[in-house]
Amino acid sequence: MALGLVRILCRLAVAPFFPMKVEGFDQVPARGAFVLLPKHQRWQDIPLLGLSCPRPLYYLAKAELFAGRLGNLACTLLGGLPLDRRRPLASRRSFVLARQVLRDGHALVVFPEGTYFPGRLGPGQEGAVRWLMGCNVPFIPVGIDYRQNGWRCQVRIRYGQGHHPLPGESSGRFVARLMHAIGRLSGL
Repeated sequence: MALGLVRILCRLAVAPFFPMKVEGFDQVPARGAFVLLPKHQRWQDIPLLGLSCPRPLYYLAKAELFAGRLGNLACTLLGGLPLDRRRPLASRRSFVLARQVLRDGHALVVFPEGTYFPGRLGPGQEGAVRWLMGCNVPFIPVGIDYRQNGWRCQVRIRYGQGHHPLPGESSGRFVARLMHAIGRLSGL
């Protein structure tokens, strides 16, 4: 019920200003767990990604977004799991919850750049990916591209093919491979 209401509110508040074209959604499993790794251009990535995917999404999100009553409510309703980047040990509970989300067959979103990098590809952060590599789920790179068109901004969201870590592949190499795919899908 709450997710349906959040979707309606996002569609009304964000979608009219950001018409979307979604490509490659056939790459996303209809059932079962997966991790989405989208390009992070701006805050609108979060609701637009949620609108582009018919499955409910959970997000690893920086703990600062949960500050205050309204922020906490909004992030929780959007499926946010707080991640305290300044105190990694405090984030263990979030990673345990993230693994449980995947074990329960749901989709998890991790922004591998960790913050916004508009118009360019930022460095991939391997911390969250390292924690999730053993979950045996596909990691799906997602490109997001914005094109300003008057008062509206065209958005292209491109889902790529799922990746699994190769046997013996380090988290750094795996993230580098995923970042390359994210850059290509974003047109960068």
